[in-house]
Order: sequence, then C-alpha cells, then structure tokens
Amino acid sequence: MLSVLSGGAAVVLLLGAAASPSSAGGARARAPVVAGVGATTSGGAWGQAKEVAAALNTGGFAYVQSVSCASAGNCTAGGSYNSSGFFQAFVVTETNGAWGQAKEVAAALNTRNDAGLKSVSCASAGNCTAGGFYTDSSGFSQAFVVTEAHGAWGKAQEVAGALNTGGWAHVDSVSCTSAGNCAAGGFYSVGSGFHGFVVTETHGAWGKPQQITGAGAVVSVSCASAGNCAAGGTYSDRSSDSLAFVVTETHGIWGKLQQVAGALNTGGFGAHVFSVSCASAGNCSAGGSYSGSSGALAFVVDEANGIWGKAQQVAAALNTGGRSHVDSVSCGSAGNCSAGGFYTDSSANSQAFVVTERHGIWGKAQEVAAALNTGGSAAVSSVSCGSAGNCSAAGSGSAAFVVDEANGIWGKAQEVAGALSVRGGAGLASVSCTVSGSCSAGGSYQDRSARTQAFVVSKP
Repeated sequence: MLSVLSGGAAVVLLLGAAASPSSAGGARARAPVVAGVGATTSGGAWGQAKEVAAALNTGGFAYVQSVSCASAGNCTAGGSYNSSGFFQAFVVTETNGAWGQAKEVAAALNTRNDAGLKSVSCASAGNCTAGGFYTDSSGFSQAFVVTEAHGAWGKAQEVAGALNTGGWAHVDSVSCTSAGNCAAGGFYSVGSGFHGFVVTETHGAWGKPQQITGAGAVVSVSCASAGNCAAGGTYSDRSSDSLAFVVTETHGIWGKLQQVAGALNTGGFGAHVFSVSCASAGNCSAGGSYSGSSGALAFVVDEANGIWGKAQQVAAALNTGGRSHVDSVSCGSAGNCSAGGFYTDSSANSQAFVVTERHGIWGKAQEVAAALNTGGSAAVSSVSCGSAGNCSAAGSGSAAFVVDEANGIWGKAQEVAGALSVRGGAGLASVSCTVSGSCSAGGSYQDRSARTQAFVVSKP
C-alpha cells in the first residue's frame, strides 16, 4: 500500500520529515548488530533491534516510518500496521531507554480503516506531535495531527479538511521546537489537482492551514524556533513541469514560495526538494533532485541569514550511471550539515552515499554500505546530526544499515536487524540523534513467515 522504491532500494518510505538536530524524519528497517561489523562512535555502539507493534500487526505488514528523539533514551517512533487487511496508524515511545507498547492513533477518525503515520517530532521527553492521514466515512483521505503532552497522547485532529474538496490529503512532515509549538506540511486535493499546505501550532493551538503551492506538495518542514521554520517540496508551473521550492516562515509569517535548482533543472523531467533542515532561524539547508540530460541528479541548497543561495550538484563524481537523489539533510549547526541518498554506478546499480558540509562548504560525496550492498540496490533514507560533524545515517539495500560520523569522519556501515530478518528484505526509514550522540532508528524487516514487521534499534 505505502511502500515505494528509493533509488531502487525496497524501502517502506513515504515522503518523509525533515531531519533536524532535535528530530529526524523528517523522508520517507532491520536488526541486531552483527558482531564485528561497524565502528563504535562517541555515542556508543548500536544495540539489538527490537520488534514493535507485533501484537497489533495481525495482518502481517507493519513498518516504522519516522523516529524522533528528544533526549538520550527518550524517543518516539510511528508508522502503520495491518489489522485484518486494514492499515492503522501507531506510535510507540521509548522512556528512559525502554520501549513501551505500540498504540493506535487516529482510530476514532479512521472510520474506513486505512490510516498511516508519516512523521513524528519530539520537542522534549513526553511532548511530541505526529501527523499522517486517515480515511473518513466517505472514503476520503484526510490529513491529521495528534499531540502527546506530558506522556499522554490526545485525540487526533483533522487539518486541511475544509480545503480538501478533492478527497485526498496527507500530513507528510512535522517539526516541533518546544512543547505546543510545531509546524506541519503536506498536501490536499481540489478536483484532480494537489496543493501544498502548511499549518502552525502556537501554544498548543493549531491555526488554519495555509496554501503554499498550487499543483504541488510540501514534503518536508523544519523549525529552528517557534515561528521560524522552512519547508520544501515540489510544484508545477504553467507548462506542467515539476519544480523544486523552499519557503520560509519568519516570526510566524510564511513568506513566498521560492524556486530552487531552476538553473540546473534543464532536462525536463522535474525537480523536487525531499528534505529541509534548519540549524537556526534563517540558516537552513535543503536537498533533493533536479532533471539533467540523463535523468534525476542530486542537489543541495543553503539558506544563510535568511537568503537562499544557488543550488549545487552533489555526488557527480560517483554518479557514473546518471541518476542520483539527496533524500535527507540534517544540520548540526549553521553551515555544518550532512546529507544522504543514492547514486547509480556504471553498472546501473544503486549505491548509498553521504556528503558533509563544513563551514558552509560541501565536500565530496562518499559511498557507504558498499560491502553490504550485494544486491546492487542501496540508498540512505535518513540522516540526523546531533552536533556538527557527529551524525548518523540509515538506509536500506541488501540489508538494513546504519553508518556513523564522529568528529567529521564517517565510519563503516553496520548491518542491523540481521538476527530478526531471517528472510531478508530489511530496511531503515528514519534515524534521530540527540546532542549527546545517542540515536534511534526504525523501519521494517521480513520474519520467518515472510510477514513484514516494524522494528527500532538504538545506540546509547
């Protein structure tokens, strides 16, 4: 239902959330650490993967789509599970290092039994917000947000319902800076067309959704402080070309949509922003793909002191097969970010890569997980930086993997969920790291019965 291919890698991954220092994923799974594989970083070694939502997943298909950590050992993950052929949204919370029981959300709204949670963001332990979609009694897909306050999840709330006359809306990304101060973005439909929107929560009250694009979608949102956020995605112009955009919120007011990568986007296939991350107000980075002569090519673009610069291609030297994406960006501080995605090699195999920005200058892209990628299809789906030069990336290929950056140096990729994924087919969709260097990641794997199960994995 909700799985897509990311660079050829089978990943249960929807349009994901912005990756930021406090919350990653946010776009759009695997197992315990294989002994002797991977390097220990300053944050410690990755532990054993833990299945979540198994008791709910009676239909045999569940996955974690998004993870956010507020502090070491205090994280929340969310996604979807199948119950008797219907998909439901769930959250599961880690408190002081112990993961609890998965809990369905949006159940009262989801009267036609098709829902999914696509993004979660935690401002502090026990204070998180999540967003996604559900299906109403008329069979229409509606966007929702749901908030956890002091450890208790409240009722899900529909957003963009009055705008959604076409019957299809999602929240794709959520970002929170403090309890009760968040922003969310996604899309709604009018007739056969789609429009991107943002909606802001201030002191616990959600305002009215605001249209950002015509014929487009907001894919990623990241907030540096209350009322100071950035969003990115894609829209179509009068010629129906897909164009990448960013838009900035300053002191609670969303500005005008700004096209990025336009000068690069010459191939006629379209451009997209897939991820945005803001280190401070007016200092953000975004990544995605634009259209070159051979197909989609990866790019990054930076905002410095409120001004967005020129888009820059990355991974060009690696991308001998002519197709690449940046799927996730995370910034530890202004001008110090990491990004990840995939490129294709000369054999048309998809390979995972990371690339790091130091003091405003993006370096060379670096292949990761090559030794694990025996099937020729790998991608980094999520990156999270706890601080400048200290990040983790998660992804999928022949196995679910994580790879850590410590003091500016990326280590070896490490398989996770190997002990759980006895049938193969594991992948990670989201990772989130704290300033202390602890991280959690989540995704899905196939068990012995070829059922897809959700899991999380952490490092202290």
